[in-house]
Amino acid sequence: MNEDDLPHTGGCLCGALRYEARGEPLYAGNCYCADCRKASGSGFIPFMAFSREALTFSGEGRTYRSRAFNGGDAVRNFCGICGGLVFGGELDISDSFTLYAGSLDDPSRFHPTVAIFNRDRPAWATLPPGMTVFETMPG
Repeated sequence: MNEDDLPHTGGCLCGALRYEARGEPLYAGNCYCADCRKASGSGFIPFMAFSREALTFSGEGRTYRSRAFNGGDAVRNFCGICGGLVFGGELDISDSFTLYAGSLDDPSRFHPTVAIFNRDRPAWATLPPGMTVFETMPG
């Protein structure tokens, strides 16, 4: 079986909150916005976007809401046991979700192509070569 045919699987540090994503991501990249930096404790959050139909979640998560760039809510989901940040989006409502690539079981499956919120990127957070760069969200 080809690696592209295998699902993307992952979850939190303790394994209580898990996901399986089928197919290839809609897009993948790094978000350098201030909220993602604070949530991750790093210079950015690497993410992969999938449609709701491509995803299955298991386990109990907790959510944290903050104001998004578009004026709505940014919803981040994390494990209530270990605190591991796992995915963005609102279950039963969102049409697509962002899986945080640091939660992948096999991190080699992450292939970023876009950088968003470059305007907020710290100088010490370098851009990988070949990325399409957006100062905020793509048009």
